[in-house]
Amino acid sequence: MLRLLGRQALVRAAAPAQNACYATAAIPQPVVKPDIQHTGIFINNEWHKSASGRTFPTFDPRTGEVTCEVQEGDKADVEKAVAAANEAFRLGSPWRTMDASERGRLLYRLADLMERDQTYLASLETLDNGKPYYMSYLGDTALSIKHYRYYAGWADKIVGETIPADGNSFCYTRHEPVGVCAQIIPWNFPLLMQAWKLGPALAAGNTVVMKLAEETPLTGLHVADLFREAGFPPGVVNIVPGYGPTAGAALASHLNVDKVAFTGSTEVGQVVSELAAKSNLKRVTMELGGKSPNIVFKDADLEQAVEGGHFGLFFNMGQCCCAGSRIFVQEDIYDEYVERSIEKARQRTVGDPFDLSTLQGPQISEAQMNKIMGLVETGKKEGAHLAHGGGRHGDKGYFVQPTVFTDVKDDMTIAKEEIFGPVQQIMKFSTVEEVIERANNSIYGLAAGVFTRDLNLANRTAQGLRSGTVWINMYNDFPSQAPFGGYKMSGHGREKGSYGLQNYTEVKVVVTAMPQKNS
Repeated sequence: MLRLLGRQALVRAAAPAQNACYATAAIPQPVVKPDIQHTGIFINNEWHKSASGRTFPTFDPRTGEVTCEVQEGDKADVEKAVAAANEAFRLGSPWRTMDASERGRLLYRLADLMERDQTYLASLETLDNGKPYYMSYLGDTALSIKHYRYYAGWADKIVGETIPADGNSFCYTRHEPVGVCAQIIPWNFPLLMQAWKLGPALAAGNTVVMKLAEETPLTGLHVADLFREAGFPPGVVNIVPGYGPTAGAALASHLNVDKVAFTGSTEVGQVVSELAAKSNLKRVTMELGGKSPNIVFKDADLEQAVEGGHFGLFFNMGQCCCAGSRIFVQEDIYDEYVERSIEKARQRTVGDPFDLSTLQGPQISEAQMNKIMGLVETGKKEGAHLAHGGGRHGDKGYFVQPTVFTDVKDDMTIAKEEIFGPVQQIMKFSTVEEVIERANNSIYGLAAGVFTRDLNLANRTAQGLRSGTVWINMYNDFPSQAPFGGYKMSGHGREKGSYGLQNYTEVKVVVTAMPQKNS
């Protein structure tokens, strides 16, 4: 769904095919002031206050005002949650003895409950995160629901092999759950990142302790209560809102946690990996930062390429780890591409994310806004041409103008560092060999885009790029069936698809002696 380029296309995707042109009516009106039902710590299917008694504020990025106070989990709360998860995973527990098909039924039930609450969840996501409501409804919540249903179907299809081993024995493998999984998710896609991690972990039979991002805990806490309502046994899913240096570090270093999955910055990922290794060498999967190249060849459909470059960068206010932030355009069409891209940025509506005409809401926080503005200033000082935007939008909240830089060079800071904001950088190239080398000249390798009518050229380029995903004549397509993850410092391991299950199972081989034939 997210491959579609812009609000109207996203809206059309949600409507029945026969009514595609009337799709706006398919989006129910948002709840502009959603009632916040859950702000606690979720352990053993019960709501708790923090052991320390502390809370932390979550902010409305439209205004910068405090939305509510949330219980602040730390090491003591993590201890309780991990103990609950271990108890739920013990041999003979209801979760361990449950039929795999029943695990799938519970995940289907969860998805049904999320669908029932979709308008509320989307409204809460927009309130807490700032992304436009249409995106929260048609993107984040809809794709999360699909994701849980996808893994519900996998629950009773995780199988091993019968192996014709040498010798007089019967040999087979079992794919068993890893155990207690710690999962640490970011703030840019709270619902979707929660689904990406919980879906495969639960389908495979693990138990989970999840730390929500302190900036965006509200939708994750509502979904926690839906796990209880769906009928998951106590202790299978535990949710702890809190800060990374306390709750996150306690999870990554816990001796009774068997695996940690982390999505976030490369810098924090290195810390999590170190804590995991120094404790019990727990297995780790990571989806980290990116500085993704988006390559436009001279024969590309120019309108499609401009739309793809715009959506690939400005989607989710640029707060996307795989954002196509290094746009390489072949010199023959560079000037026209730049002109069209600037006009596209001018047309982009910035404002209240609850307004269905808004394409771009606020950044997540004042700190993130200030980081973006600082990198914009660095771009100007280092000689990039600021062709559009470059300032703050309005005087309230954390809004940034859609920004376009041209004449960007590879050694400039804005061409190397992840900006994580609505700042487009357009660069010029000449040959195929040159652009592949330049595209790969990065510490990151999460995603890439290629726009061309020549499929031989597209596939040649895709094979040369060192990135976990290459989109051809599209950008930001995330079907549940396709794996997602990075090369190099963009992380390791894959989420989604059948590959995502591999992170959450151990392979056990069983070899049984066969009786000798009687003489």
